[in-house]
Amino acid sequence: MKSTEGPEPGNHTLMTEFVLSGFSSHSEPQPLLFFTFCLIYTTTIIGNLIIFMVTVHPILCKPMYFFLRVLSFLDISTASTVVPKMLANFLSEDRSISYTGCATQLYFVIFLGATEWYLLAAMAYDRYVAICNPLRYAVIMNSRVCHSLVLLSCCSGNIVSVVQTAWVFTLPFCGSKKINYFFCDIPPLIMLSCTDTSSYEKQIIAATVLVIFTPFCLILISYACIISGILKISSAEGRHKTFSTCSSHLIAVTLYCASGTLIYLRPKSSNSQDTNKVLALIYTIIIPTLNPLIYSLRNKEVKGALIKIIAELRKIQTYSA
Repeated sequence: MKSTEGPEPGNHTLMTEFVLSGFSSHSEPQPLLFFTFCLIYTTTIIGNLIIFMVTVHPILCKPMYFFLRVLSFLDISTASTVVPKMLANFLSEDRSISYTGCATQLYFVIFLGATEWYLLAAMAYDRYVAICNPLRYAVIMNSRVCHSLVLLSCCSGNIVSVVQTAWVFTLPFCGSKKINYFFCDIPPLIMLSCTDTSSYEKQIIAATVLVIFTPFCLILISYACIISGILKISSAEGRHKTFSTCSSHLIAVTLYCASGTLIYLRPKSSNSQDTNKVLALIYTIIIPTLNPLIYSLRNKEVKGALIKIIAELRKIQTYSA
């Protein structure tokens, strides 16, 4: 936390750019890290594109797969907001990012992250309706409702992102312009401010509660109802089969909630930056890479649709030959 004393009048610096230190304080090129994250990024894009295309298949016309398609788009966008600049920095000694570029990157990181979290809450509601009210599932989760839930998630994410980005970039920055991070995020940026940030840190906690814990409570309520509904199923096999449809979603929620919460509720001290880098790496790069595996390997319908698409492509190749 910054000192409560205001900065000296002559200490303010008009920032036109920042410098991203990445994973090392040294500015020499890092080809090994470049190839590692390039491989991860390529895997993320390919994996999510496969999920996106598979869920368009007519046999996967359920609302669950509509939400999964949107999730894949958000994961591609999140990785694309962070990784390309990071890859460029690995091969260059110039790791600067413009003031406007930094603000834009922060906006999209928060917007996509908040939208994905609200979307996970919508997906939990979808699972609740499917399990606890299966006879009316198609009526309740119609196309209009699904699109409205996605639009509401996007609007909520946009509001949070606009407010948070505006708050950060109204802070006065002075002294060092070096951001001890691999992208522009709230915790490292406020550490560059030369004013008291205690009130802003409280706003971060309030926003974290709004963005994470409010949807998390809705997810908990949904799963409490789901568990209650599952316990009413007489056979153990039926209970296991029904709950297995929720396992992928639960894994995604756990990973996303844990990494995001630990970053924005941790004390804003320099000692936590290395830990925050690892956590930020998880929710901006690792989770988008893992989501296609989580939702495909644990979902028989997705695997079945993928097998059919491959078979259809082989038939087309055979006929064309």
